Amino acid sequence: AAVIHSLWEQGDRSPLILPSTLPMDDPRVQSELTRYLTDNWVPVIQRDVDGEGALPRQIDGESSTFGRYGATRRVARTIFLGSAPTYTAANRGLDDRRIRLGCVGPGESPNVFGDALRRLATRATYLYTDGTRYWYAPQPNVNSLAEERAEQLRGQSDRVAEEIERRVREQVRRESSVFAGIHPFPRSSHEIPDEPAARLVILGLDAPHQRSGESPAQAAAAQILEWRGNQPRVYRNTLIFLAVDRTQLDGLDEAVRRFLAWDSILRDREALNLDPHQTRTAERQRADADATVNLRLEEAFQWVLVPEQPDPRGDMEWTAVRVSGSGGLVDRIVKKLGPEGKLYTTLGGNVLRLSLDNVPLWRGDHVEIRQLVEDFFRYVYLPRLRDPSVLVEAVKSGVNMLTWTHDGFAFAEGYDEGAGRYRGLRAGQAIDLDPAAPTGLVVRPQVAERQLKSELVSPPTPPNPPGPAGGGTDGTGGAGTGGEPVPGGGNGPTTGKFRRFHGRATLHPLRVGANAGRIAEEVIAHMKALTGAEVEVVLEITVRAPEGFPEHVVRTVRENCATLKFADFGFEEE
Repeated sequence: AAVIHSLWEQGDRSPLILPSTLPMDDPRVQSELTRYLTDNWVPVIQRDVDGEGALPRQIDGESSTFGRYGATRRVARTIFLGSAPTYTAANRGLDDRRIRLGCVGPGESPNVFGDALRRLATRATYLYTDGTRYWYAPQPNVNSLAEERAEQLRGQSDRVAEEIERRVREQVRRESSVFAGIHPFPRSSHEIPDEPAARLVILGLDAPHQRSGESPAQAAAAQILEWRGNQPRVYRNTLIFLAVDRTQLDGLDEAVRRFLAWDSILRDREALNLDPHQTRTAERQRADADATVNLRLEEAFQWVLVPEQPDPRGDMEWTAVRVSGSGGLVDRIVKKLGPEGKLYTTLGGNVLRLSLDNVPLWRGDHVEIRQLVEDFFRYVYLPRLRDPSVLVEAVKSGVNMLTWTHDGFAFAEGYDEGAGRYRGLRAGQAIDLDPAAPTGLVVRPQVAERQLKSELVSPPTPPNPPGPAGGGTDGTGGAGTGGEPVPGGGNGPTTGKFRRFHGRATLHPLRVGANAGRIAEEVIAHMKALTGAEVEVVLEITVRAPEGFPEHVVRTVRENCATLKFADFGFEEE
């Protein structure tokens, strides 16, 4: 009667009186509900169920979706009505399906009430959960204890920062990385080595980055980039910085405090005399808090600061790159910076040639490879490389290019200043360099081409001495001019240049590609690189099948030959 009278006074137009529609904030209804209960439930109702300042009313006020239906209040009323009389029973509480059944009216979405139930369960003081069952009890649950401990940690920023740093260090230690070193939260710039290899510096929480206004992260990164301790840093084109987003710090701080609170409750479970259910609840809540912290870490550490200098004669500037997506902190950085050309793990010979010409990096007609290593890791206006081996591979690639005169360069073991020529000059072929200690010179292609052309001209040779019979050069007693061995004489050298080459090789039918590739690399490439050289390569195939070719093979081969534009092909009966 008290319920009906209260609903009539409120003008309630619900088609049914459900457990969720009972106005428990009405003192008359509240008195009737608690009259036969053994414990004092009034504080429970006023704090966690229904009332002017009750938690469900607060949650409904935070969400327009919940507020439209009063979803959290209706969920709390249903749980209280169904669980308070039997909260000490063995099978206590209500299943979540029965809770939704007591809440949802015609035309309303059950999912809204399911979300409200989960939100209430994480914040209520007197609400207990076990799997899918929920119930109220007059004793505070461990949630309230966790909230108290989390609030106490608000003034202990050092403990929160220590936990964040521990997690970041552990995560980057587990990840494989292209960086020569990862330096989380350095206390001094002296901790970061000054060596020719790419390194990632993770700035501390006291140096967050923000898009607008002054960025503490950029100031901290600039100091580390310029100095190592009290000495100027030499290899400045090696450092990349990761900073936390200022706007994400509060959310990260709250998540870490909540995790630390649940972790401390589990450590103190014996002193707190937690029963098995409370222990399981604490374990589940700690696991959820742990996952939340990991997610917030990825969201917070999202800014990569990269020093760049587009113009070699201009000023250095900072580029802030936001990283997101799945994967670890370091893995996301590499995936983002690689395609954007801010960190090279491989470098093409043509890209190296562009840098040599555009900056320029040539020292006269050549430059030492060791000097190139110094240049690339010193100067911010050059491509940022993972380590010197990337540059060594670029040198090898540029020398081995068939179009080395236009897109690459030549290699020499050294330079003879007295003779004015390069020793061990090579181009258009593979070379071998030690990635750890590369030696040799990168030579301008125009200069190398001139020397290679001059070396193709055979030097003049003295005439052959007369043979025993006083023979001359008629091919009977001495050496002719054709270069062929003759009786009574030696091999007569040629006096002109070779102008034509021909060769014929048999390829293994199961290794045609490999054999042809080796011929192209070790024979054709040397002649193709010559100015004006005209190279023609003809592939001749002969197949004999004693038992004849099947019809499907004939058809397939003819179609493929036509598609590949064979100049001539066919099958014969004999």
